[in-house]
This record gives sequence, structure tokens and C-alpha cells, in this order.
Amino acid sequence: MLMVISPAKTLDYDTPPATQTYTQPDLLTHSAELIETLREKSPQDIAQLMSVSDKIAQLNVGRYADWQPPFTPANAKQAALAFMGDVYEGLDAASLPPAQLDYLQQRLRILSGLYGVLRPLDLMQAYRLEMGTRLANPRGKNLYEFWGEIVTAKLNEQLEALGQRTLVNLASDEYFKAVKPKALNAAIVTPVFQDKKNGQYKIISFYAKRARGLMARWAAERGVVDPAALRGFDSEGYAFDPAASGELNWVFRREHH
Repeated sequence: MLMVISPAKTLDYDTPPATQTYTQPDLLTHSAELIETLREKSPQDIAQLMSVSDKIAQLNVGRYADWQPPFTPANAKQAALAFMGDVYEGLDAASLPPAQLDYLQQRLRILSGLYGVLRPLDLMQAYRLEMGTRLANPRGKNLYEFWGEIVTAKLNEQLEALGQRTLVNLASDEYFKAVKPKALNAAIVTPVFQDKKNGQYKIISFYAKRARGLMARWAAERGVVDPAALRGFDSEGYAFDPAASGELNWVFRREHH
């Protein structure tokens, strides 16, 4: 099985990386095209396009200006260690031993507005570019049109290399929309995480995001190869609920957190 997750807005380039092992992103020629488009924008343009403050817009205009391959440990950091946020706190890649990081490198992919698809140990330079951004570009009116079939083809390549036919979707809707399910040579399993609130089970965004990272970590710790084994996921009180689940929608619930 192959798992996909979303990136995070918050980045940490201050903490030294927990491993010296790194790889290069596969789709950098595409990223460079997007950077060219972004470099034409003023801070005001970016603030408007991304609905961010002037300060964040300024920061990112600086990042686009500085963006420069080749990526090295001196100017970039491994994706799974650079992203912060709920999913990545659940994943906590920095605390995993080398064999488990290697498992993630094989079986986890991060969808990205700028990089398309990243492996956990791919070096990346700091950026902000949500997949849902309506950035007009040479290939279309937004990033879904820019990436087109590229992201799906990359995932197919990896599924084939693993000899697997299941993709586990731990990404948000905004990011998973970059994948073309009809062109994907795999069944798509979507875990859903619900917490009990006022007597009802609900998806609470913060907890659900964290749980996506926890599930990827749980899989790495156990070297899970067969997706059915994920139903045993029990981190932080979650449990698989067969009655609430469908064939490809797997619901995990917990009473208290």
C-alpha cells in the first residue's frame, strides 16, 4: 500500500534534521516553472491571491526569490522534518529510527502545491503554495490544471514499484483533488477519524489531522504492508468501527481524548 498526506503551512527550518539521509524531489523542473510564475507577483498580488497578511506575503515573495536548486542540506531540509502542523505532530518523523523512516520513504507521499509529490526525505526549500490556490499559469487557471496527470502518474509509478494496488488517502480534500482517481491503478481507501462530542461522533479538524499523522506513524512502527492491517490502528484511543465503515471508507472513532 501507498499512503498520501497533505503538507503544512507551518515550517521549521531551525531545528537541525534528525537524519543526514536525504533525496531530491522528482518534479523540480515543474516546481521551477511555478516559481517563475510566482516571481512575477508583487507582495500585494500574493496577499490577495492567498488571502494572507502583508507580512506573510512579503515572506513568501522573499522565498520565491531565494528558491534555487540544487537543493543541499545547507539550503534545504527533508520535507517530513520541515513541515510542522497537526499531521506532522502526529507523525513525529524526527523521533523514528532509520528503518521506520525508510519505510515511510517507500510508502508515504506528501502532496504539494509547489512540488507535486514529495517523499518524506526529499529536500525542499521553504515555500507556501496551497494546492487550492487559483494561480493562473502556463498550463491553466489553477494548480490542479498545472499538475494535471503528473501527480497521479507519479503515484502510479510508486504503486507499481511496490507491486501494490491500494492507495490510503490520508490527505485533505483540497490536496487529494490533485489526484485523478480514474487514472490511478489502485483502490482508494479513505480513513475517517471521528471524536465524540455532545453525544455524537464528529470529524473535528484538529484531531482528524493529527490522527492522519498518527496512522502513518503507526504503520511505520509496524512495517504494515497489507492495508487491512490498518484497521488495527489504535493510537490515542481510536478504534476501527466496522458498523460505521464502508468497503473503502474506514471509520475510526474514539470516546474521549
